[in-house]
Amino acid sequence: MTYPVDMSITPEVSAHFDEATNTITYMVKDPNSDHCAIIDSVMDIDYAAGRITYDAADALIKEITDRGLVLDWIIETHVHADHLSAAPYLQQKLGGKIGVGEKIMVVQETFGKVFNEGTEFQRDGSQFDELFKDGDTYMIGTMPAFAMYTPGHTPACMVHVVGDAAFAGDTLFMPDGGSARADFPGGDAGVLYDSIQKVLSLPDEMRLFMCHDYGPNGRAIEWETTVAEQKANNIHVGGGKTRDEFIKFRTARDAQLAMPKLIIPSLQVNMRAGEIPADQDGNPMLKVPINAL
Repeated sequence: MTYPVDMSITPEVSAHFDEATNTITYMVKDPNSDHCAIIDSVMDIDYAAGRITYDAADALIKEITDRGLVLDWIIETHVHADHLSAAPYLQQKLGGKIGVGEKIMVVQETFGKVFNEGTEFQRDGSQFDELFKDGDTYMIGTMPAFAMYTPGHTPACMVHVVGDAAFAGDTLFMPDGGSARADFPGGDAGVLYDSIQKVLSLPDEMRLFMCHDYGPNGRAIEWETTVAEQKANNIHVGGGKTRDEFIKFRTARDAQLAMPKLIIPSLQVNMRAGEIPADQDGNPMLKVPINAL
């Protein structure tokens, strides 16, 4: 696959850090128009209280409306297991199309079974406006963007590249953070290594924007690096580490990790493009499967 990289375009990138989930949401603006996209939005949940709020999304809405921008796209890099998407709320307020990788159908089939979803839960990706294939292009105003298929963390992960900026989802963390886990259903450490190599084949000066950061060793939260920095210094894949070395490390590390605190609500909501499931009476309701994850 040859990707249509264009390093001559420098989109304006605005980062919004969500402290509760360590997620970074991005507003990506076309430098030559008033059009923009949002990548990996967050809906707030107090899981213990069963309460949904929209503070993080409202901050994005305020920035976009205050600046008079037009929202073209609401992009999900994958079905997140650690935060809930605010895509439908943003779309209701601002418009735009919701897009995700076409392998969302694999995720829907897998977790449709885990959560014992009935036939009313469509497993064809129809909850989303656009299902991206590897190399698919789309426009943010006058600015071309494309999706790069990068499975391993989940079967539906994609890195989105816009000019000289690539939005890595959970495929990579900052160099001192390494990489994401690969032990969820459909994940694969070897496939993740191969996907990371695809990302690292982009130009050295390509800006890379992370979806999460946890401030390892007490450093301040960061989210921007470059392909060159990742190739040289990433603690899991940098400096020429081999595929076998990565698989051995990643598998051992994943066995020690607890499940994300919000995995149960996140999967149910995110595989529906951010919609909250409902009970038979139409009331918003989440399930807790026992010993299923």
